[in-house]
Amino acid sequence: MTDPRVSPDPALAVLSEPKRVTAPLVDLRRQPDGSRDRQLLYGDEVTVLHHADGWSLVCAAKDGYCGYLPSDSLGSVTPATHKVTARATHAYTEPDLKSPEQHSLSFGSQITALSETATFIETELGHIPRQHLHRTSDVATDPAAVAGLFLSTPYLWGGNSAWGIDCSGLVQIACLACGLSCPGDSDQQAKELGRSLPPGTPYERNDLLFWDGHVAWVQTSETLLHANAGHMSVAEEPIDQAIDRIAAQGDGPVTLHKRLSLPDG
Repeated sequence: MTDPRVSPDPALAVLSEPKRVTAPLVDLRRQPDGSRDRQLLYGDEVTVLHHADGWSLVCAAKDGYCGYLPSDSLGSVTPATHKVTARATHAYTEPDLKSPEQHSLSFGSQITALSETATFIETELGHIPRQHLHRTSDVATDPAAVAGLFLSTPYLWGGNSAWGIDCSGLVQIACLACGLSCPGDSDQQAKELGRSLPPGTPYERNDLLFWDGHVAWVQTSETLLHANAGHMSVAEEPIDQAIDRIAAQGDGPVTLHKRLSLPDG
């Protein structure tokens, strides 16, 4: 388990109960009714450690991150067959784009197919355009391209979805789509992702640049992509300009330049 952030009280009876998230999006909190640390998506699998007063302390299977979420946002584990690979999609009442939508789902959500047509896949949530889904076994090979899907997405502290995302959320969602294990927070990512490169190493696509409390994807040798509070969105920015701007606002210099081992394309 990677640095879980929240651990159960030793005085509590600790469970080990597999569940999955059945809400389109749910906040993972440090305390019941507390502030958001991260978010989980529909289909994310968790282990429940404790239930109390309508809240469950869970540990997310994808990264070991622990926190509290409403117990009614959890359901039985059902093997997922497909995942959302568009930035966002809708599940419709009927296999018809003019029928009412029942749910909205973010990139990375995992669902179970019940039947398929040429244009829609029927799921437990409704009918989803098949262009927006891929098999769960399909793996992307270019994290920066995945991150680019979120260009202009609003910045949201602790966000992990198409409706709001932060710097570490943007790194995690792209890494997971490429089959790379990735923790949830930037300090964890700085410790666990890739290999460190010496200062002055030329930038390459899919490198990561870290600051104290911030992380960005390298898009090209001259540009990066990051979710940041300066733009309040996911933005493209010249690397040198970003380094100068972040230093000027008091957040210091780049602390790490790291390179990932990527799957073959």
